[in-house]
Amino acid sequence: MDKLAKLVTDIGKLWANYSGAYFTGIENTLILAVAATLAGCLIGLLCGVLNTIPHTQNDHPLKRFFLKLLRALIRIYVEVFRGTPMVLQAVFIFYGLPYFTDGAVAFKGMAGIWTAALIVVSINTGAYMAESVRGGIISIDPGQTEGAKAIGMTHVQTMVNVIMPQALRNIIPQIGNNFIINIKDTSVMFVIGFVEFFATHRNIVGVNLLYFPSAVIEMVGYLTLTLLASFGLRWLEKWLDGDDNYELVSEDSLAMSAGTYSHPSRKSPFDEHSKEFDPKKELAKEKRARIRQELKFGRPKGDR
Repeated sequence: MDKLAKLVTDIGKLWANYSGAYFTGIENTLILAVAATLAGCLIGLLCGVLNTIPHTQNDHPLKRFFLKLLRALIRIYVEVFRGTPMVLQAVFIFYGLPYFTDGAVAFKGMAGIWTAALIVVSINTGAYMAESVRGGIISIDPGQTEGAKAIGMTHVQTMVNVIMPQALRNIIPQIGNNFIINIKDTSVMFVIGFVEFFATHRNIVGVNLLYFPSAVIEMVGYLTLTLLASFGLRWLEKWLDGDDNYELVSEDSLAMSAGTYSHPSRKSPFDEHSKEFDPKKELAKEKRARIRQELKFGRPKGDR
């Protein structure tokens, strides 16, 4: 109990003296994670679409060569940035570019550090999103692509109007997953001098040597950020799914005017127990209609 009381006291002392610094670190972490995730999604979307452009033996040889070269370059990019740690990617970009260009390309000042951090996290995220987008596209039933081509749609029209709306819905969980990963992985940007949440912890510990109490604050902070992000993403998925039940209205007298679609969790409107379709009521309705017909025009000869 004494150790726990001392831990609480130390945490309170750190928070009283450095809460502003912690909040600044959290703000920088969120800005970098959001911006890099959005940029990475655009990179991944572009790579995924380019990687799925179809080609056949009947196409021009130059077109086939260009598409194969494009796919090879995308594959190299994906494998390199998925197969190496982000901390080393940051070192290569921040320190390697000035080294190979003799300082012609350098990241100077705080603006340069922000630029380098954004480039590193965005390119890393794009490598993961490229495969997610490609998987989302090929998961769509090929029959939809064939149907779009059958009505005269070009490949671009098919992708924009048919394939991508469905593929994007399928990869939203992966986008959220990458965002949560970026919240945590921005902590490696301290190697290039970027002051985010973890770098703030390192700076504070260097002053007062209270490593574990500060680490507890870091742990709670990161956990809170990721839980809020998870809650927001689940809400977004639920909002995109829409309502559980739909009613389609048709002016065609031969079509059912309601209940033509039901969520899988609900009973089908065609079920014999459904209120919308009762066989006994239908038979009674037909019998009344037949009686009215006979009273008005007489009984048909075949029934006499």
